[in-house]
Amino acid sequence: MVATGFFSNIVAVLSKRSIYIAIFVLSIITLFVVQYQYLKIGLNVAKVKFNRDIGTSSQQIKQELGAETQLTFLIGRALVKDDRYFDLSLDSMETASKTFLDDFIKYRLSLNGIKTDFSYRLFTRDSTYYLKSAHSFAPETKLETYPILLTGYLPNLVDKQVILELQFKDLNTYFLSQLNGLTIPSILCLLVIIVIFIWVLRSVYWQHKVITTTNTFINNLTHELKTPVFSIGLATKILEPEVPENKKQFISIIKQQTERLNKHIDKVLELGKLEFQKKVFKTEAVDFYPNLKKLCEDFEALSQLQNIQFSYHLEGEAYPIKAEPTHLENALSNILDNAQKYADDPVIRLESKTTKNTLEIMISDNGIGMSKKEKSLIFKKYYRVDEGNLHKVKGYGLGLSYVKDIIKKHKGKIKIESTPGSGTSMTIIIPLNHGQ
Repeated sequence: MVATGFFSNIVAVLSKRSIYIAIFVLSIITLFVVQYQYLKIGLNVAKVKFNRDIGTSSQQIKQELGAETQLTFLIGRALVKDDRYFDLSLDSMETASKTFLDDFIKYRLSLNGIKTDFSYRLFTRDSTYYLKSAHSFAPETKLETYPILLTGYLPNLVDKQVILELQFKDLNTYFLSQLNGLTIPSILCLLVIIVIFIWVLRSVYWQHKVITTTNTFINNLTHELKTPVFSIGLATKILEPEVPENKKQFISIIKQQTERLNKHIDKVLELGKLEFQKKVFKTEAVDFYPNLKKLCEDFEALSQLQNIQFSYHLEGEAYPIKAEPTHLENALSNILDNAQKYADDPVIRLESKTTKNTLEIMISDNGIGMSKKEKSLIFKKYYRVDEGNLHKVKGYGLGLSYVKDIIKKHKGKIKIESTPGSGTSMTIIIPLNHGQ
């Protein structure tokens, strides 16, 4: 049964892990799709802006090349191959005109925010006159071309239509570079999210594995302890009738300590059940008043034997709640047990009442009390109030952790009021079951 429950819990954990991973992967894919759509929109916007800027630049270039200036005069003479006006060879004149025209176009493009590689061709439609950029792309390069039909000086000079064709390569890369402020931070954020999720997932399941292994060990150990404890209890009962009257107190001590050890074992097993067999815990509609009254009566009888001042007052006659009575009784017993442990001359009071929607059970004592820091830690597993490295009260720091789990499973809460040296008051608040 234990093995079956363990493996079913492992299957449940793996199923949850698969669900979490699936949700995360789906979320990341959705983020990538959204980012891709934003990128497409950004590229379209960048392309529209580029076309607008190239249009503005083309108009400015066309206007300036339409007038007769030193630049257009040099270009014109290079087109018609006329070196009469320059102390330069024809080749040198063509090189100079190409360089000056390249600088002129680059300057005009940069003024309009276009800063990418380009080349140009200056030609007539019948290719009678032709001037090519000193910098040109490889023949197989896919180019985006923007022709500018010139007017004015140059067409009049050659008496033909003259076209200045601007050429750009791989504009998508240029557009993406314009969007680096959007794409790079987004990609980095996605990578950080993925890394953090993987790290958290590995940490959580590593811790879960450690806890599972630890609890499996504890469960096996406590089950093994059950047998010798049972044997001690059985042997004590068999020997009790034959023990002389003056030594029966020792039998009573053995029985008392055996029962105490048995309770500790049950407590550890219950904690393991709550953490790894949550489906076992089932609440039902009950009237908790008789259970609480019986608990108080039993503790009152025990208190008289141990010289503890205990009193109680149960207001009302019915406490309808949805509960797992055994666990809820154990939780209250733990609080009562702590109340009598942490006081030299314990004075304990239990009061209960119902409000419109809740059952409130308050247990107060005159013990050592707690600081604000200790109040925030006492429900952690294995934590115990420190008394200068000396724990006068024996225990394992499991009781209040168990109490918190039980109250949480009853959809309730615990309120603590405590001052060091002035005792502690714990109030358990559980919703009433009005449907009962």
